[in-house]
Amino acid sequence: MLELKNINYSVFEEGKEKQILKDVNLKIEDKKITVITGQNGSGKSTLIKLIMGLELATSGKIIYNGQDITKLDTAYRANNGFTLAFQQPVKFKGLTVKDLLDTASRKESNVPNACEYLSMVGLCARDYLNRPLDDTLSGGELKRIELAIALAKGGDVFLFDEPEAGIDLWSFDALINIFKKLKGKTVIIVSHQQKILDISDNILILSPSRPLEYGPKQKLLNRIKKYENCGRLNGGKNE
Repeated sequence: MLELKNINYSVFEEGKEKQILKDVNLKIEDKKITVITGQNGSGKSTLIKLIMGLELATSGKIIYNGQDITKLDTAYRANNGFTLAFQQPVKFKGLTVKDLLDTASRKESNVPNACEYLSMVGLCARDYLNRPLDDTLSGGELKRIELAIALAKGGDVFLFDEPEAGIDLWSFDALINIFKKLKGKTVIIVSHQQKILDISDNILILSPSRPLEYGPKQKLLNRIKKYENCGRLNGGKNE
């Protein structure tokens, strides 16, 4: 189980402290899909980064399967079952899709086995395996490749930060199918999309002005609709 205990996270902007997350106490169920939603600026992406170790909490603890991993680095977490797909795909100059798939899967990639992952995101392995990760790839292509790499790496805890961004020309249903195939894993997704909320087991609502709300999808979907009708869920500035 992944547990967050009294997590606080602050940054300094123009000499003033700004609190992004305050007193987050949360137990995320194993082998369930949890979707994090809430208005922009509420700390959704920050929470994902804290879980992955890309940022360190100002105070509090992160416990995974009984172990305090609060101060353990990203590499440790990646080697112990955590997998992250970024909101904005990262470009790796000089590397090919094959290079990253080899690293992620820890085996030599060829067209047949690369097809297992690339076809899941709507790409042909024969066309993309040796493509360089550079500006010749569109944002949508990079996003799909990153998702394929996350699948190739595998793991026990999958973290997705707005995975639908940049895939306008790709069937949204294909993305939903990826998450369905990860049933039995602990999947945490930052998203506002209704279709992604609909496949969740649990929903976490973050707000800068209210305590967090976490619980079964059936309980919180109506709450989300209420907030949207009041214009309070997606307002504010980006985190």
